[in-house]
Amino acid sequence: MYIEAVPNRDSPPAILLRESYREAGKVKKRTLLNLSDWPHERIAGFKALLKGGTVIPKDQDAITIIRSLPHGHVDAALGTARKIGLDRLLGPDGNRCRDLVLALVVSRILDPGSKLAAARALSPDTATSSLGEQLGLGLVDENELYSALDWLAVRQPAIEAALAKRHLSGGTLVLYDVSSSYLEGRCCPLAQFGYSRDGKHGKRQIVYGLLCARDGCPVAIEVFAGSTADPTTLTRQVTKLKERFALDHVVLVGDRGMITQARITEDIKAAGLDWITALRAPAIKALLDGGALQMSLFDDRDMAGITSPEFPGERLIVCRNRALAAERARKREDLLAATERDLARIATAVARKRQPLRGKAKIGLEIGAVLGKHKMAKHFTLEITDTRFSFARKTDEITVEAALDGLYVVRTSLPAAALDDTATVRSYKSLSLVERAFRCIKTVDLQIRPVYHWLADRVRAHVFLCMLAYYLEWHMRQRLAPMLYDDTDKDAAEAQRSSIVAKAERSPAAVISKPPAEPRTASQSTASEPFSTISPPSPETPW
Repeated sequence: MYIEAVPNRDSPPAILLRESYREAGKVKKRTLLNLSDWPHERIAGFKALLKGGTVIPKDQDAITIIRSLPHGHVDAALGTARKIGLDRLLGPDGNRCRDLVLALVVSRILDPGSKLAAARALSPDTATSSLGEQLGLGLVDENELYSALDWLAVRQPAIEAALAKRHLSGGTLVLYDVSSSYLEGRCCPLAQFGYSRDGKHGKRQIVYGLLCARDGCPVAIEVFAGSTADPTTLTRQVTKLKERFALDHVVLVGDRGMITQARITEDIKAAGLDWITALRAPAIKALLDGGALQMSLFDDRDMAGITSPEFPGERLIVCRNRALAAERARKREDLLAATERDLARIATAVARKRQPLRGKAKIGLEIGAVLGKHKMAKHFTLEITDTRFSFARKTDEITVEAALDGLYVVRTSLPAAALDDTATVRSYKSLSLVERAFRCIKTVDLQIRPVYHWLADRVRAHVFLCMLAYYLEWHMRQRLAPMLYDDTDKDAAEAQRSSIVAKAERSPAAVISKPPAEPRTASQSTASEPFSTISPPSPETPW
């Protein structure tokens, strides 16, 4: 049988279902059915059926989706990892531990979670993306992931040395800063009480120091016990830079609480390194009192280079940010006024005739609560007896502190010929790149916490894994900068600033392409949203 279209003069052709047969050795045909009234889609389907084809339902009924795994975000992250050579950096091809670690690094960007959650997300039956399939992992057990962490801990020195060779060279700037994260449980020997940056004062913690290249690219990270003071972590970094990384000349950039005078004398100078750091407030006050620093320097500028016999062989670049000075003065006055208001309320309670507040101890408790809230105790003189209470501002001390508003002093051992004043201040401000790395690792993107590991080496490997994930994210941010509304025209942005001390400005191109004010969908990303928002929705969420 077949379908034939027969011309019909000026009318539409007749669509006939016909059959061929033989009679007396001759081929003849007969009409079985007139299909002229059928729609074209039905005729086309019937024609395909007569040719041995299979007719399927139209529209969405034609295909039944048994399972669909998100793949786009996997391809972006895993493709970038392979393009930058992260897989080869971790280990040789064909090594299952290498593939598992690479999967953990990519998973930390796509959907950070526990090792058990990662094992389920990678296994074929419970996969939440195509990552496990792309790496050919098959069934993944959480114990395998723990073994991969142990393998990574052994490989960490070699991987960091390779990263240093790739991103650091002799004479380069190296940024260093320290942060901390709390741990769950009490069994890890690294978990100790210390200054908690997370505000978790009742939990043990670990401290870790991050080394970055001058552009903010992470190179190495080291974990210390939670009670370790920030400056004492510097000795190990100096040794690492000189011995393990074999760098000829390094300029170490650290904040004023990290590179102290003791560390400069005992570690940095002894290793032949240069440094860029800043002075603390007491040292700035000493310069002001000694006459080395004159406020008249800032009559028509906001930055000046000076020297001082207290810092032989060093350059001091004094900066004064007038906007910052005005903001600090406003904030101080607001806190002073709030403290006076609360103290006046206590004085009224002590002086009232009906049920007055009595007793030095009771009055002191009330005053302590106020001073602890506003942190202004150093600016007030208090007189407390059992029946009286009075207070007054320390006007002279407030005036002395106000003179330092907006002032900061950058100190360096580099000569001006090697790095001028503007470049030195810019280098010190580059520490904000390390702060950005900590923010991504700890909170919005990679979520290093909570940490449930008990073994010290696994805690170190977990932190190093998060650093590798940020290394991958850093490279992805460079490639996806237009999507993330990052300011890619740094030169134009710098030209908008009146000086390096002034507030950073956006380039004209960034102003034009700023994110829209309307609410955005979950798969879109803005400069204020986490990096993970560029990922597609979860499998349960329809596109």
